[in-house]
Amino acid sequence: MSEVQNIQWFPGHMAKTRRLISQSLKLVDAVAEIIDARIPVSSRNPELAGIIANKPLIVILNKSDLADPDGNAAWVQYFKSRGNSAITVDCKTGKGLNAFKPAVMELLKDKLERYKSKGMVGKPLRLMVVGIPNVGKSSFINRMARNAKAKVEDRPGVTRGNQWYSIDRQLELLDTPGILWPKFEDPLVGERLAFTGAVKDDVVDIETLAVRLISCLKPDYANLLESWYKVTLRDLSDYEILCEIARRRGMLSRGGEADTERAAAILLDEFRSGKLGRITLELPEMYTEEENA
Repeated sequence: MSEVQNIQWFPGHMAKTRRLISQSLKLVDAVAEIIDARIPVSSRNPELAGIIANKPLIVILNKSDLADPDGNAAWVQYFKSRGNSAITVDCKTGKGLNAFKPAVMELLKDKLERYKSKGMVGKPLRLMVVGIPNVGKSSFINRMARNAKAKVEDRPGVTRGNQWYSIDRQLELLDTPGILWPKFEDPLVGERLAFTGAVKDDVVDIETLAVRLISCLKPDYANLLESWYKVTLRDLSDYEILCEIARRRGMLSRGGEADTERAAAILLDEFRSGKLGRITLELPEMYTEEENA
């Protein structure tokens, strides 16, 4: 029950999206990439760096209210150390979004100075907004534009076309469809996307996924599991923990067996909604060590 799932998910429109992004780059001054603060590496398109080339980049760690505060701080520092701008936000409540425009102005201050020297004061800055499905890209644009023009639904792959949004006289945003990649080179990436709901539940086995989530949470967040589900993890396998969660929640079959499928759905939902607590599954040191190897 604990093997990593090899998830493959590549809707046909994703290839077209890559082309649209490449073609639209000449229209913008910078790129704003929305990622999931709980899985900052797995929720990034690995092809994006090559596509945007030398365009200035601001990384927006959305759902930061669901992520570990220490993890948020570590990732902001990580991205800034690599010459990018980075902010943490919660697009559902709007928390942190007031830092976006100042961060853009700082990121593009050299371009603003050039505009000023050429008498082009008032020329708006244009940013392309990119991100994989279900990281909150449309919610970000809606909040920034203070309206509901961008279509938002809590499922992957809703936005389909490019559209401009005028934030104010100084800032315009270009929306793009969510983009994934043809295959996950590391199966853990697909798994972590499934944990957060970026990959549809109907393409994975949720019991196996829940058992894998328990395995990932135990090293750093065992206390959250024990506190929330009133279970003791010691000497229990990952699958036995799922069974115990089912029993604690009264999820039993007619024969008295633990209904692990229902328990799995509950565990995933309560992780995704933040009821378990604030959790970050990926930290910079997990990747800087690989880079320096």
